[in-house]
Amino acid sequence: MDSEQQQLSEKLKQKLQTGLSSLGLDLSNAQQNKLIHYLILLNKWNKAYNLSGIKEIEQMLSYHLLDSLAIIPHIEGNIILDVGTGAGLPGIPLAIFYPEKKFFLLDSNGKKTRFLFQVKTELALENIEVFHNRVETFQSPEQIDIVLCRAYATLDKIAMQCGHLLKDDSKILAMKGQYPEKEIAELPKSYKFNKTIELSVPGVEGYRHLIEIVPVSGQ
Repeated sequence: MDSEQQQLSEKLKQKLQTGLSSLGLDLSNAQQNKLIHYLILLNKWNKAYNLSGIKEIEQMLSYHLLDSLAIIPHIEGNIILDVGTGAGLPGIPLAIFYPEKKFFLLDSNGKKTRFLFQVKTELALENIEVFHNRVETFQSPEQIDIVLCRAYATLDKIAMQCGHLLKDDSKILAMKGQYPEKEIAELPKSYKFNKTIELSVPGVEGYRHLIEIVPVSGQ
């Protein structure tokens, strides 16, 4: 790593530490270094593969890393599927935080899954598996506890596409901006809106909500 990259890395790490403190999260030095390594890879690949609409790496730290990490208190269970993961958000930051949990990263875009394989290799993330597939035809190798969606689709579409992957005690956590009142009202009868959690993300303007929906038993 040259001196310019080293300076950037240290600057990003300071900003990350400030954000983690605001979120009340405690990560080891090794975990923080992996998050920064991931961010630098994302910034590099983004120039060729257009993985994110955000082009400034410091903005990516807030709008991608910290935004993903903000949902950590609400992650339960051991096997998590990140649907439409794109550049690995929120799956990769969460997998770095939770090395004991297993994360399946699913996307139908080959360029994005190639990037994810590279991240898995370079960061030695043994707890993630990358799948290049559409969710409607995806057959999970293991039973899913949580389906995660970030900037993916409307709640009714998520519910319909992911139904075959859920067991009775599975849940869907959808990351949204504005509170999706209309989407909640349009949920199919086979799903129940459980709760919404307002999120406060350091450096991110506007509303952030985490919506939890669950399948209705017997429907």
